[in-house]
Amino acid sequence: MTDLSQFVRNGKKIIGVAANYKSLLKILERPVPELPEIFLKPTSSYITEGQPILIPHGFTVNQEIELGVVIGKKGKHISEDEAMNHVGGYCAALDMTAPCRMVRFDTACPVSAFVTKSKIENPHNVRLWCKVNNELKQDGNTNDMIFTIPKLISFISQYMTLEENDLIVTGSPPGMGPVQPGDVIEGGIDNLISFKFCVSQ
Repeated sequence: MTDLSQFVRNGKKIIGVAANYKSLLKILERPVPELPEIFLKPTSSYITEGQPILIPHGFTVNQEIELGVVIGKKGKHISEDEAMNHVGGYCAALDMTAPCRMVRFDTACPVSAFVTKSKIENPHNVRLWCKVNNELKQDGNTNDMIFTIPKLISFISQYMTLEENDLIVTGSPPGMGPVQPGDVIEGGIDNLISFKFCVSQ
């Protein structure tokens, strides 16, 4: 059996989901999309605690706390009914986004340690939080997601094979904002796991 705790080392792709929280769309005054908006990040985006978030020179970068879903079983054309059987576990993740430019950069996906599937009984009722310099910026719950995890897995798998150790970052609640070199970002899944990352350049 694959050791999913090494998903950072062994994963082949990171799939992001944009604007997947109802409360965020309300703030942005955007309509609810009919289908998920997805994008890919390179695996060089991964960092773990102890490594710095490196902001490219001239970029404005926002922090976004997200629930990460680690794929534990390979599949394509996965039905929503079968989708949760393909989940191997979870992590807390930051999607460091550069709204000023449509690019993905190294260190833009800081993640926590792997969380086994059994530790999150209901991934659709999980509190996510994020602080910048000890000030709470994001405090949301996955029950606010527009597209559920089974919907996301099923949708993504219609277009690309999901493989063991792949990561889906499922979208972020409101409160994201620009960070600067020298900032300290903390975040996590309430009462389960947390992380801390320093921003550099």
